[in-house]
Amino acid sequence: MTNTKNTPQAQRSRNAQEPAREREPTREKEPTREPSSSGETEAEERPSPMEVLRQARGQLAELTGMAAESVSSFEQTEDGWALEIEVLELPRVPDTMSLMASYQVELDPRGQLTGYRRVRRYERGRADAHKPGGR
Repeated sequence: MTNTKNTPQAQRSRNAQEPAREREPTREKEPTREPSSSGETEAEERPSPMEVLRQARGQLAELTGMAAESVSSFEQTEDGWALEIEVLELPRVPDTMSLMASYQVELDPRGQLTGYRRVRRYERGRADAHKPGGR
């Protein structure tokens, strides 16, 4: 038969019988990495392209109050990332008459939005005018 009392005196008695190293929780330290000259730790902090897309869409929606519908341009730059995001500015009926906008969005290397601006407004159902002779 075991002692089932959980009094402070019983706890002290049990603790006195246990070795000190078992009573204290052990914490494993994560090794600290020194930044290397090759930028190894910087590359580890850099988010993946899909994470950058998600962050950009979410941050733009939070700032403008308009949901991002698609990303039409995405590239990595020397200063971080550059995207062009299409948003619904004004819903209309029929949907092909809704007013859309393209926003140019800039993010730092960690994926944090550093700036945006609207570069174009258009009706959803309208295609860009075709210019003869190329672009």
